[in-house]
Amino acid sequence: MVSAGATLPPPGLPGLDVRFSHTIAVAGAGTDAGLVREWHYLDSGPELGRLGVTPLGTILAVHGNPTWSYLWRATVAESVRAAESGEPAWRVVAVDQLDMGFSERTDVHRPLAQRVADLDAFSRVLAIDGPVVTLGHDWGGVVSLGWAVDHPDLLAGVTLLNTAIHHPGGVPIPLPLRLAGARGMLAASTVATTAFLDTTLSLASPPLDASVRDAFRAPYRTADRRRAIGGFVADIPVDARHESFAELERIAAGVARLDVPALMLWGPRDPIFSDRYLDDLVDRLPHADVHRFEGAGHLIAEDRPYADALSAWLNEHHDRLTGPVGPAGREVVARSGGAAGREVDAQPGASADPSFTPIWQRLEERRSDDAIAVVDMAPGGSRSPRRVSWRQLDDRVSRLAAGLHAVGVRKGDRVSLLVQPGATLSAVVYACLRIGAVVVVADAGLGVRGLTRAVRGSWPDVVIGETIGLTAARALGWPGMRISVARLPRVSAAALGVSYSLGDIVRRGTDAGLPAVPAPDDDAAILFTSGSTGPAKGVAYTHRQLSALRDVLAEHFGVTEETGLVTGFAPFALLGPALGTRSVTPDMDVSSPRTLTAAAVAAAVRECDARMVFLSPAAILNVVDTASALTPDDRDALAGVRTFLSTGAPVGTRLLESAAALMPNATPHTPYGMTECLLVTDVTLDVLREVADAPDAGVCVGSPIGSNRVLVSALDAEGRASGLPSDAPGVLGEIVVSAPHLKDHYDRLWLTDREAARDTDAPASADPDVRWHRTGDVGHLDADGRVWIEGRLPHVIVTVDGPIAPVGPEQAVERVDAVRRAAIVGVGPRLLRQVVAVVETLPPTTRPGLADPSLTRAVRDQVGLPLAAVLAVPTLPTDIRHNSKIDRSRLSVWAERMLAGSRPVAP
Repeated sequence: MVSAGATLPPPGLPGLDVRFSHTIAVAGAGTDAGLVREWHYLDSGPELGRLGVTPLGTILAVHGNPTWSYLWRATVAESVRAAESGEPAWRVVAVDQLDMGFSERTDVHRPLAQRVADLDAFSRVLAIDGPVVTLGHDWGGVVSLGWAVDHPDLLAGVTLLNTAIHHPGGVPIPLPLRLAGARGMLAASTVATTAFLDTTLSLASPPLDASVRDAFRAPYRTADRRRAIGGFVADIPVDARHESFAELERIAAGVARLDVPALMLWGPRDPIFSDRYLDDLVDRLPHADVHRFEGAGHLIAEDRPYADALSAWLNEHHDRLTGPVGPAGREVVARSGGAAGREVDAQPGASADPSFTPIWQRLEERRSDDAIAVVDMAPGGSRSPRRVSWRQLDDRVSRLAAGLHAVGVRKGDRVSLLVQPGATLSAVVYACLRIGAVVVVADAGLGVRGLTRAVRGSWPDVVIGETIGLTAARALGWPGMRISVARLPRVSAAALGVSYSLGDIVRRGTDAGLPAVPAPDDDAAILFTSGSTGPAKGVAYTHRQLSALRDVLAEHFGVTEETGLVTGFAPFALLGPALGTRSVTPDMDVSSPRTLTAAAVAAAVRECDARMVFLSPAAILNVVDTASALTPDDRDALAGVRTFLSTGAPVGTRLLESAAALMPNATPHTPYGMTECLLVTDVTLDVLREVADAPDAGVCVGSPIGSNRVLVSALDAEGRASGLPSDAPGVLGEIVVSAPHLKDHYDRLWLTDREAARDTDAPASADPDVRWHRTGDVGHLDADGRVWIEGRLPHVIVTVDGPIAPVGPEQAVERVDAVRRAAIVGVGPRLLRQVVAVVETLPPTTRPGLADPSLTRAVRDQVGLPLAAVLAVPTLPTDIRHNSKIDRSRLSVWAERMLAGSRPVAP
């Protein structure tokens, strides 16, 4: 092949302004020493100069294989848009690597080290000066990081889209790359045909527009112009014998020493650069901001608005990126396995903070107590309860903690728990917390897909599970060293990839010591949301925040050693040991609340002489429905309960009254909270009765607990929560909360974190240390400061007359005698939505569709809103975990289809 010089792309490529396209001659480096190579690149610098704008610095963007600089067109355009709007602007330089895009075809072998040298030569000729933020995707991520490591004097930050800089030994490289690189396949799939190129472009989600696909293909029309596509695949260092292995190791080690701001935007559906590689990068850059775009894949730059995210990140880190970079302030050591670096915590242990009491403190205080601590009413399906004393529980926690540490589990390691609530789970959780491991809790109520998404998203280092969970982990490719609850036969253990049983861990910990305690502000747990309004999110709590949750619960509800707690609500099933009181898990499937019966609650209360019962709304429904089976002894036991709580979703007065009839001496409470802040407000049945005739729409969830605060960010005419948070009564808006036990952050969801804290810094509080969280719930405050919930922000219906929250109209519809339950949803275009009522009827309808005329008239008369239609269904769809939160988004889509004439089917 004869070398072909650089050219400009053809005009008319969608989204690419010809003003940004340039070529330049560069003196070669390495293999190219003494030669001159021609590069094509995109550059917003000349346009910034024409506008008289001095850029803050340079973004040096490097594409991967088989794309080209066209991948970065949105960031280049954003640079000029910002300048034209008078905003701070960064110059963007996006290269076409040699032999790629419209740069010169050199027909020279270019391993990784040569690629890094090429980029260095290019940057020198273009006189790129600091501050520089590198931006890379795919193999461009590796090359950009090579440049970053080699230019610490210029480097201000690193930003990455799906890429990898290390592959663990003993793990095959991703299947698509194995197939493409197989002997006899490499040339055919990457050079002779467009198979590799076409496959890569097909990974976009949603699919690329035909004109965009054609633009990506434009530089690669012939086999001669595709040689480097094959060269990149061949350059993947599958093991230490490969010529690029040493350079990749050098770059990987250098990345772990970087202390500049970092951003990673990730598409988890990437079949090549999976979350395995993200986890490795996070270990090396633990200070990085990370956002996983659920549903996005390999071509994340085409799948999601990455340029907007990058622009927001640059603005947020403006001072650090444009000012002098300070010292690292951290020591990096090798992680177990030798693959990556991890911060060494320079903070003192928890005991050094006199204001902090660790979550396990009450357990340690009762370590010599032979009284019962935890009871499983039906462990493993057994008919006999399993009783564990405080002494036994503390001993098991200590041995498990020491044993886990002995087999390599370290502070900061993530441990996914696939264990039913009970004594075993309690012991494992407190053992992990004691050594500083981060417990990952995603319950089976998320379903197989949701649970898989949660586990893979958190990328645990260890999975501890019962057989069914470990089977799922093996079948679905979940990561992590696997530990079984029970000892398995050797063949079964091998088949499931199990390294140890909990019995093995206990034996290893019998004579082993414990590590230093974690610090109060170390991560302690990741709890997953229900996924009722989108993919479940991981919510990260520190040790300080978990302890604050324990304290607010104990203080507000008066929990003492003698209280006794029955909990059929998974998030609180682990708090008994932390509170220092005995706790019982009733006979039920905790992931399916409707399996709990009244008799099972009575048996659990009797077992531990419980004074407090904690249930979810869905569990209460079945408890009430099965009350007829209670014996006189059961009713006597329930009469001893003094406090009854139901949380997880707002609970109406009628349901609380039904539960109160079963526990006549208990004060019924329905606290309000969410996974991000589990106890925010509280309301009793008596207060709900007092406000029954209030004019307020929605469900009253009471007043803030303790030092918690609640404000409202008013909705504008388009249904957006744009108002500054305030305590003004009667204002419909998004609920904004603050509490000592408010979560620390969302796990690997940087953009979600930003949105949750948007516009909450003033004038909400004069204290700069108070943190606020936008809940996504919609409601208002009344004149007495009580909180009323009227729905979720995504479910607000924006009509021509303004926004409508659904709960108030739903309550009105449910006052119709023939209606069991109702949902109010919107159909039609945004800002012009029409209101539709969807109802469950009494008796239940057998076929979904339009409600009969008499019911429609009754609903319309009651609701006080113009309704486009009233639809009847046998059952309203609810979320999996709570079985109570109506899926209004799903109903809205269904209603629109029904009213458009689609075949009547259940929603």
